[in-house]
Amino acid sequence: MKTLFYDRIHSPIGPILILSDNEALCGVEFAEYETRTWEFLKRRYGQVELQETPNPLGLSDRIQAYLAGELHSLDEISVSLGGTAFQQQVWLALRDIPIGTVETYGQLAKRLGKPGASRAVGLANSQNPIAIVLPCHRVIGSNGRLTGYAGGLERKRWLLRHEGVPLAKLAHGN
Repeated sequence: MKTLFYDRIHSPIGPILILSDNEALCGVEFAEYETRTWEFLKRRYGQVELQETPNPLGLSDRIQAYLAGELHSLDEISVSLGGTAFQQQVWLALRDIPIGTVETYGQLAKRLGKPGASRAVGLANSQNPIAIVLPCHRVIGSNGRLTGYAGGLERKRWLLRHEGVPLAKLAHGN
């Protein structure tokens, strides 16, 4: 049985669940979507034992630092991913989108060498188990609109504003 260590932190965008396998970060989720995370972890690990641990591996502090304005505090966090090889490729590629910028699903697919796979990239993006640290909030629709964020569009807007993305320059209606 796998032991996972978790913490819950308060943030300007609501409570956040942080999970570690004691070697790397394996989950970040908003509190009201925890059920989705538990299901993902059960598929990945089978039976798990959950142990509440304040600030596992210092991860809570680093995420709180990001939320307080230290935007590069997440850059070197080691992550442990489940999912398919394609999902992992998409999720890791999210880290290459610079802070303060956005990329469309199509641009991300093209950068991965799969220019016709924007829908598959979108699906993988929607199943990202490590929100914020693997910045799926930086991916937008081809029309420049904010689309599909598993944590809700208001959080996506907040995160992008927090990172300095000029939302007014994106498509009208965001």
